[in-house]
Amino acid sequence: MDREYIIAGFRIRLEQADRLFVRPGSHMARAFEPFAAEADPAAPLTMRLIPDCTINKKLTGGEPNRELDVFPFDDAEADCHFERTPRGYLFRMVPRNGDRPTLFFKAFDSPDVQSDLLADGREPHQSLMRFGLWIMFGIAISPEAIAIHSSTIECEGRAVLFLGESGTGKSTHTRLWQEHIPGARLLNDDSPIIRMYQGQATAFGSPWSGKTPCYRNISRPIAGIVRLSQAPANEITRLSILRAVGSLLPSCPPAFAYDSDLQDRICRTLSDILTQAPVWHLACLPDKAAAELSYATVLEGKQRA
Repeated sequence: MDREYIIAGFRIRLEQADRLFVRPGSHMARAFEPFAAEADPAAPLTMRLIPDCTINKKLTGGEPNRELDVFPFDDAEADCHFERTPRGYLFRMVPRNGDRPTLFFKAFDSPDVQSDLLADGREPHQSLMRFGLWIMFGIAISPEAIAIHSSTIECEGRAVLFLGESGTGKSTHTRLWQEHIPGARLLNDDSPIIRMYQGQATAFGSPWSGKTPCYRNISRPIAGIVRLSQAPANEITRLSILRAVGSLLPSCPPAFAYDSDLQDRICRTLSDILTQAPVWHLACLPDKAAAELSYATVLEGKQRA
């Protein structure tokens, strides 16, 4: 059975979703369910997953492929290869135990994403499928939107995004907001979607939220974006547009930085968003005062810009 979903305003179709989501209560099924939509044959698709394909050189356009990035996916004990082929983008995830790789391919001029997830009747590897879909969805929406690495709060009808390197304390900081700021709620803990939507810089929930099951099909205008770093005291500083771009780029899909077309799209989207969304750097402790400082600055405007 095919199923359609609307994520951040983009309609996608997953063919044979009943086989992809092997168990009704599986992680993938729970993550995507809030975004389910009635099928509409007349509605344009941003992405269509065809999961029972053979990925070969005839499909991808033959050699030579240009390897853009190689990186580990330690949670699934696999290594990832992101490549540009003559016809599109190829993403290969190779398990370290010698199991068969999982491949995804998206042509430049088509919403179709072809994969071998179900090609041999096997049960799809859920972690590899989830990550592969995130990469392909990121490519599909790249002309208009970005899946950004962020822990994001909604409060007072607006969204505040917290960025930072892994281990910086993004989730800790949003937990402090929820504990100490009335009305603060987690919007997404790992990969919200940001885009200009109906004239506003907007953050959307998504089916990808890291290890925290926060799959909320909501959107909120962005009040501000805060890059975190650990420090012995709490201090917040407004960033110039140039520094803001530099602070956001590391939180965009890293593999896309190695392809000029994808990187150009990301930079255009960030430029549009930054016309409306201010960016700060917060050097902070993991304490209540840090949450109160970022709240007062971003939502109450009580700090000097």
